[in-house]
Amino acid sequence: MKIQGSTVFITGANRGLGLAFAKAVLAAGARKVYAAARDPSTVTLPGVVPVKLDVTNPQDVAAAAKLAADVDIVINNAGITGGAPLLDAADGESNLRRIMETNLYGVYAVSAAFAPVLKKNGGGALVNMLSALSWLSLESTSAYSVTKAAAWSLTNSLRNELRAQGTQVLGIHAGYIDTDMVSHVDAPKASPADIAARTLEALERGDAEVLADDTAKQVKAGFGATPAAYLGG
Repeated sequence: MKIQGSTVFITGANRGLGLAFAKAVLAAGARKVYAAARDPSTVTLPGVVPVKLDVTNPQDVAAAAKLAADVDIVINNAGITGGAPLLDAADGESNLRRIMETNLYGVYAVSAAFAPVLKKNGGGALVNMLSALSWLSLESTSAYSVTKAAAWSLTNSLRNELRAQGTQVLGIHAGYIDTDMVSHVDAPKASPADIAARTLEALERGDAEVLADDTAKQVKAGFGATPAAYLGG
């Protein structure tokens, strides 16, 4: 997949990593960039087309796919975190469902809506922003980790189903990224620009998965440890 001359659709593109993706594809020569956000007035980057999109709203998703019928690359970046632990008696289940709506079902909805568009336009690529927490659960990330593990499995399944139409499916794994979402976390963080750059490099190589920072590489390598990294302790 070549970025230069392509048309790109990015969810959650008004700030943080989504904004970094938008800047990166513009710099790489994308012909058109659709920058989607719940409130399109918050999309202020020159050179992009703002799109209203709440990924949990079926009407928004359908309208976006109809509007952006010329797309070659879809980047599922929108995601949320936070809330109660899984076993919190009052809010655990409702919080998990809330995060799942965006991080799993939102990714599914956008992917399903744009799959026929990508097929019509020659195959293109679908890029899903996952996490090193797809493979690892911390005490403070239990619900988020569940949703990202589900999104990782979804990505692998979509890759199988979209292979016949020539669509490249790329999953991105990274640790903490220096965005508003984790501003409260005191830990090393990757630059959004670096994650975006490594994603585009992987996309142009034809990769199926990118470990976009050292954290993701270390966690993936820990699968072979005894005990495995994901077992915690």
